[in-house]
Amino acid sequence: MNASTRASGVAQAIAGRRALKGFDPEHRMQEAEFNYLLEHAILSPTGFNLQHWRFVRLRDPELRRALRAVAWDQPQVTDASELLVLCFDQQAWRKAPERYWHNAPQEARDYVLPAIRQYYEGREQLQRDEGMRSCALAAQSLMLLAWEMGYDSCPLGGFDFDAAARLIGLPADHHICMMLAIGKGVREPWPRAGQLALDEVLVTDRF
Repeated sequence: MNASTRASGVAQAIAGRRALKGFDPEHRMQEAEFNYLLEHAILSPTGFNLQHWRFVRLRDPELRRALRAVAWDQPQVTDASELLVLCFDQQAWRKAPERYWHNAPQEARDYVLPAIRQYYEGREQLQRDEGMRSCALAAQSLMLLAWEMGYDSCPLGGFDFDAAARLIGLPADHHICMMLAIGKGVREPWPRAGQLALDEVLVTDRF
């Protein structure tokens, strides 16, 4: 599917993507477009190929309104064409991990599968950190591809995570990383607020 309506290329998408808060509430994304987005998002990298992200697609208008109420009344929660809650399964590493490596050569499986347990077992902070990293990488994939397809997006962290978890029935061994609104913007974003100089954020070898 070639859904691109903007100049293609990773550099253009990185430069052009902005967090937009004003969306057309009447616009609906075609199902083929949504599937195209998600089929590419799940190609994002994850540690040990665990693919522990879980994408909760919010389609129920009442549920969206309830989420908006615990998200500082941010309009993009209800107005964007699509709203995703990006979650991760913290215990994915122990849930039949052989399924993540079923296409790999036997030599690779023999090495990786024991290493997964050795790496994650008893290290809860690491398990959580890995899930957050994986969701963030998937979110960036979604935002960049959405921009190339002619859509705008807005990642959201400003909401009550516990309340949102209750609203979506989040399993006990899952966590929320962020929400992501995707849709048709109805206004231009503000100018970039200001970038730090590269020499202020780039460190060579040691601080």
